[in-house]
Order: sequence, then structure tokens, then C-alpha cells
Amino acid sequence: MPVPAEYVRSLHAYELRILLALERLMRRYRWVPLEVLKSATKFSESELSYRLGRLMAMDMVRYEKVPYEGYALVFNGYDTLALHTLTRRGTIQALGTLIGVGKESEVYEAMGLGVVVLKFHRVGQRSFQAARLKRGYMPEGGHCPWIFASSNSAKMEYDALKILHPAVSVPLPIDQNRHVVAMSFVPGINLSRAELAEPEVILDRILDNIHKAYRLGIIHGDLSEFNIMVDEGQCWLIDWPQWVEVTHPNAGEILNRDIANILQYFKRKYGLDYAFDEALARVVE
Repeated sequence: MPVPAEYVRSLHAYELRILLALERLMRRYRWVPLEVLKSATKFSESELSYRLGRLMAMDMVRYEKVPYEGYALVFNGYDTLALHTLTRRGTIQALGTLIGVGKESEVYEAMGLGVVVLKFHRVGQRSFQAARLKRGYMPEGGHCPWIFASSNSAKMEYDALKILHPAVSVPLPIDQNRHVVAMSFVPGINLSRAELAEPEVILDRILDNIHKAYRLGIIHGDLSEFNIMVDEGQCWLIDWPQWVEVTHPNAGEILNRDIANILQYFKRKYGLDYAFDEALARVVE
């Protein structure tokens, strides 16, 4: 869950300064020493201690004694910084209800000029090492806390949506800050939960969209029935943080996997037998 709205509204300017300092210093420290934080914020020890106490009570900051005494920003604090920035920009005015949970994300409705969707990227502990090994947005080595891995993931998705929209049926990208992407609301339900009256039509449209993305130089990289939305004969491809360029050394293998996943799903659920070679030729023509 993102931090409660009342916490964001009640945040003192000094507390915001501490969160920003921790964000900056965590690029150098896993746990930021108190003296370093004190020097960065210019607060007295008593003021800093009081403000840190409030931030820890709101679960925005954590304290650790091992391997040394220090403080770290956690997701509630990072959520707060992103929501504060998106609100200041006028992108959003209020955060609504949870509408989806993925392996590495939470998706909420929000109110901007109209209804928008906020996707909070959360590259967690269990997926972190896999992300470092497999994803182009992760540094090969060095210190990269999960919050920054999540920010990299969000930027990757936002960049993909900017390239793809409107040629490909994807959400309209509206804004991005840190680990949060603001995008247009997509109607309908997830393909995995749908009962399609005309599955052939939807399969054709999915392949058409894979083809259009390929023509723009992009391969989804994690395509399955779980990241396609459908509504009244229309479809949208969602969840793009793992995309790769068509020039990627493993592009062929990744594209084959995306196509095979979709064909296998339609064969398993609807008995459609679409030849893989035909689907691949259609995508890359």
C-alpha cells in the first residue's frame, strides 16, 4: 500500500528535506550515518532526531544498527516523494483505490484532469538479483538499492509507452517520477480472466500490436495473458518495463518467447491452433 494520504498532507517541510537528503545519500550509503545526514540537512541534533522519529513512525524511514548505525529511505518514503512531486506538477490531485497487483508493481486509480492510473514499480528483494542479471536498466555492479531499481524500471516503462503510443494499443503515458508512472485508464479486464466470444479476433489484434511494436524497434519481453487487457473486441498491451530493442543480442529468443506464450494460451483455453512460424512471419514482416 502507498503511504496514507494524510501522512503526505501532514508532512513538514523539514521532513521532506530529510527524505530528499536520504534519497540523494543512498546512492553512496546503504544506511546513511546520522552525522552525514545531519551535515546534509543542517539541522540540529535534536531537530533531526525529532523529525526522524516522526518519519519512522510513518514507516517512511528505517533505522539499523548493523553493520553501523544509519537510516534508510523505504518505499513509503519514496512513495511520498513521488506523490508530492506529481501533485506539485498538477498530474494528480487525489489517490484512489487499488486496482491491480503484479509481481513487481501496484496499480491505483487517481484523479488528475480526469481518471488516471498510477503504477508504483516495486522491484523487491526476491526479484532484485534476477533483475540485476536479466534487465538492461540495472547496473552491472555497485550499490543499487531497490528503490532506485524500481525507479529505473518505471523509466523504462514510461520510455516504451512514449515510443509506442498511439501506434500501438498501449496506455497513454502522462507523467513519470521516481518509481511511479502516470498513464491513462484502460477499460476492460485482464485477458487471463476474460471469456472471449471471438478469440480469433483478439488473437489477430494482439499479433498486429506485437508487429507494430516490432516495427517501432521494441519487443515487449514479458508478454502473456496476464499483461493484456481486453474490452468489447479491443485489446491493450500493458506492463513494459522489460522491453528490449530489436537490435538486442537476445531479441530473437525474447520475441519467440512472447509469441509462443500468447499462442499457447489461446490453444490451451480456446483450442486455437495458430502455427508459430506463421505468427512469427506476420510479426517481423
